[in-house]
Amino acid sequence: MADNSLAVGLGEIKISSNPQEVLVAYGLGSCVGIGMYDPVAHIAGLLHAVLPQCPNGTETGATKYVDTGIHILLAQLIQAGANRNRLIVRMAGGANMLTAPGFKQTLNIGERNVAAAQSTLAALNFKIKAQDVGGHIGRTVRLFVADGRMLVRVLGSQEREI
Repeated sequence: MADNSLAVGLGEIKISSNPQEVLVAYGLGSCVGIGMYDPVAHIAGLLHAVLPQCPNGTETGATKYVDTGIHILLAQLIQAGANRNRLIVRMAGGANMLTAPGFKQTLNIGERNVAAAQSTLAALNFKIKAQDVGGHIGRTVRLFVADGRMLVRVLGSQEREI
């Protein structure tokens, strides 16, 4: 199984139309994994975003930010032959990994990542079909290119489809 998995690292995007491949983002903590899939063209894309917003004027490493990363993911999928109107969007991650007293509001990057993804997707007129976000535990997400299924495994529990 490992040979058909494409790891999507921190701040990366992977696009595939190979039905044998599975796009995988390992250990999403506060990061969010945003998957898009065209069920007709059988093209999948997965973004592993680290931070909510790209600072003004910063272009290098724009895929590590939720807001600019979603735009880049969409552009790459369309360039690969996906139809924007058929894309199915799912999201996982955004856990609050820092639970010390006093840190909740200021450093809850996970919650801010989820909010940034939701607002960016809404601005692009995308509905999120399914999501598994929040909490305090990391997740691994797998997006199957063959059929667009997204499976999420929270550390210490069973994998489930969203």
